[in-house]
Amino acid sequence: MISIAVVTHNRLDLLQQCVENVLRRTSDRTRQIIIWDNASTDGTSEYLDGLADRRFEVVHHPENIAMNARPRALALAQHEYLIEMDDDVVDAPVDWDDRLLAAYQKLENFGRLAPFLEYDPEDSASLYLRYMREERGAYPLRIVNGIRIFEGTPGGACTMIARELYERVGGYTEHRRYPYWRPEVPFERRMQKLGFRSGFLADLEIRHAGGHTAATKAKIDYYFYALRRRQRRNQVKRILLALPLLPAVNARFGWFQPPVSEYDPETYRPEERDRD
Repeated sequence: MISIAVVTHNRLDLLQQCVENVLRRTSDRTRQIIIWDNASTDGTSEYLDGLADRRFEVVHHPENIAMNARPRALALAQHEYLIEMDDDVVDAPVDWDDRLLAAYQKLENFGRLAPFLEYDPEDSASLYLRYMREERGAYPLRIVNGIRIFEGTPGGACTMIARELYERVGGYTEHRRYPYWRPEVPFERRMQKLGFRSGFLADLEIRHAGGHTAATKAKIDYYFYALRRRQRRNQVKRILLALPLLPAVNARFGWFQPPVSEYDPETYRPEERDRD
């Protein structure tokens, strides 16, 4: 059976769509839906308290701890399969969870699996996925046990993992400095060291509405922090790649990925290119 964990803060309109068009469309395999409210002040608390479905378990937290709430919410999960979900996943087909679980159970060495994101040029996540696939060659299509997979790290918008594996890897952690961050990133690295892969289920799509609301200060602070780290790493890589023979050796053994140009969502407009 499945437990789903959603973290929310002051996004009542998106959360209502998530509840009505995604969470209420789950099959009877989903037995527990944890919604962690990070001190919302926009009516979210009252809306959540009015949910009559017994599967919903609401946590009202007194402060906004952003993504640091995700490991705490997942710690409340009671079932053998876990799904982490963003509150801006706003549409999914009926019984999407059953289809995701059926595929996951056939993919023995895949640790994390997500539905693919329906393309929306206004959605930052699906735009980035298109950029990665078309411009960078990431997320190649694989056929694994008869299942079509876009292989690669799926992020945390709507992603399944077995509870046993989640605990074996060590679960998600909290960031002491940046409460808004991506706990799935270090988790994914630890999981891959155990030999597990990740990907999107190519034949199951959901709609994500990221980018439709203004970014919070905490989110912007983390993005700048992540950008600075990436720039420092790329500087070190360029120095190493300037050494004789090292580019050829690195290409052979795959020690690290050479630096690439930064992704700029403001300039990446595939619709305009397609019209030309």
